[in-house]
Amino acid sequence: VINRNNRLKSILKLKTPDVIIRNEKRMLQEAVDALFDNGRHGHPVMGAGNRPLKSLSEMLKGKQGRFRQNLLGKRVDYSGRSVIVIGPDLKFNQCGLPKQMALELFEPFIVKKLKELDYIYTIRSAKKLIQKQSAEVWDVLEEIIKGHPVLLNRAPTLHRLGIQAFEPVLIEGKAIRIHPLVTPAFNADFDGDQMAVHIPLSIEAQLEAKLLLMSPDNIFLPSSGKPVALPTQDMILGLYYLMIDPTYDPEKHSKKLKIFRSPQEVLLALGAGISYNRFKEKSNETRIDETGRGLDIHERIKVRIDSGIIDTTPGRVIFNTIVPENLGFQNYALRKKRLSELVLDCYKRIGLEATVQFLDDMKNLGFSEATRASLSMGVTDVRVPKDKKMVIDSTYKIVAKVKKQYADGIITEGEMKSKIISIWTEVSDSLSEKLYKLICETHEGELNPLFLMM
Repeated sequence: VINRNNRLKSILKLKTPDVIIRNEKRMLQEAVDALFDNGRHGHPVMGAGNRPLKSLSEMLKGKQGRFRQNLLGKRVDYSGRSVIVIGPDLKFNQCGLPKQMALELFEPFIVKKLKELDYIYTIRSAKKLIQKQSAEVWDVLEEIIKGHPVLLNRAPTLHRLGIQAFEPVLIEGKAIRIHPLVTPAFNADFDGDQMAVHIPLSIEAQLEAKLLLMSPDNIFLPSSGKPVALPTQDMILGLYYLMIDPTYDPEKHSKKLKIFRSPQEVLLALGAGISYNRFKEKSNETRIDETGRGLDIHERIKVRIDSGIIDTTPGRVIFNTIVPENLGFQNYALRKKRLSELVLDCYKRIGLEATVQFLDDMKNLGFSEATRASLSMGVTDVRVPKDKKMVIDSTYKIVAKVKKQYADGIITEGEMKSKIISIWTEVSDSLSEKLYKLICETHEGELNPLFLMM
């Protein structure tokens, strides 16, 4: 731009013809355009290495621009970042913070506390003590983190649940541990996701984190009010396995059900290996199965609950030990949709604190029962419909007839393709339905693991 301006000045002084002046003005305008937005009008101006020159607008816009790269993207002090792993033993309001990370993040707090306790007198000696990682430092750190919440954030923060506060628990290793029930809120999984940790410094910030951002206060979606903290995957599998009733046949079991006076009696029978059966000659027959339990958790029994007698299973009795009393006895196989309704019902009837405790109990029970079940899939679990080969062979014959119709000119190519797709779709749906029915069927009271995992 400067060069062309100077050249235009010298041309005007020399009183050159108008054609040359107009051409020079046009070139000056092109240079100004390229300076503001290179390549917007015509071909971009190239620099060294045959690369387009960077214009002023390109310096500002986009991810690498001045605003997003330098002005909006800030590096935050008192923060850290690490890979997340599951912490199944954590409480709902806790997160596992690696010791080395906590030592680095809380260093100024540790120095202050060490001074107050007269362990050191200068900052230099405090830093030496921290580097040595002496017992006094760890004791002080444990004391500091009590009641000091930390914020966990996972990018992208798409809604306000993307950043939540937790009470830190010191752990070994380098990965941050989080409670399995908070992962849906962060949209996190454990395949290498990373999360950032931030330390609220002032008393006001800590108070705000405790009152508004603690994870137990954020178990519902702000958009719909539905529960976001729900058992998933292994937990759902364990709870469903515990409460399913695969063996019940009303005609077969109507007169042979074992009767228990209370849920506690059922739990005693499960623990002691005693099978109470009042319809047999031996009233206290001992039968311990492979799991060490006297009763099968899927066995149909009668239990007196409050003023009535209920047909249920020991598994459902176990689940109801963690259900708050006001919700009543839950006597059905637990699926994800019903679980969501149960959590919402618990919150409306009893309140937030009881709901959070209920969620924690469901998490523990779900993992425990999934471990006990030890479900795995084998080739024999995938049962093939007997008429599969026959159906496919007959379908090939029908498709061959359709192709012959096209070859004879009776139908167009488009009609042929449409018919073939329609035929195979219908066959696929039919076989899928038959396969699903086969998988759902129980064989001598045994559940198909593949069906449970679906």
